[in-house]
Amino acid sequence: LTHGLCVQVMWNTATHMEFIHDHADYGFETHGVKFNWRVIKEKRDAYVRRLNEIYENNIKKAHIDVIRGYGKFTADPQPTIEVDGRKYTAPHILIATGGHPAVPPDSEIPGASLGMTSDGFFELEELPRRSVIVGAGYIAVEIAGILSTLGSKSSLLIRQDKVV
Repeated sequence: LTHGLCVQVMWNTATHMEFIHDHADYGFETHGVKFNWRVIKEKRDAYVRRLNEIYENNIKKAHIDVIRGYGKFTADPQPTIEVDGRKYTAPHILIATGGHPAVPPDSEIPGASLGMTSDGFFELEELPRRSVIVGAGYIAVEIAGILSTLGSKSSLLIRQDKVV
């Protein structure tokens, strides 16, 4: 939930910047417009915290059990999942796998430890003057677009096995 909301907020922020760039074409004078990364970061983080609290409260009100840990389905005849050695059976089981990016070791890709994952993007305290985004997935493309629109000189690196 957090990752998607953060991207959406930052995408909306970049959209506002695009509108500002186009204002002159519609007769608006926008001299002196400044963007403050820290303001949007604080407001975005507060918004996500508030929504997460609402969702957690709604889950509690609905008497839904949230079980955190590593789980696997069992061979039991009824729908059963085992999490950290304890079995849970229910007519409906939702597994929200989540995910965490993997950073290769420097021995595999020299300098990999100098970069950050997409999670690190949301921890940035200020807009970087320059940025290099590695990858061609939708998150990489969105982040490159957001950073570029907000004023970071951005490059997107895409690996290819053959010359196109």
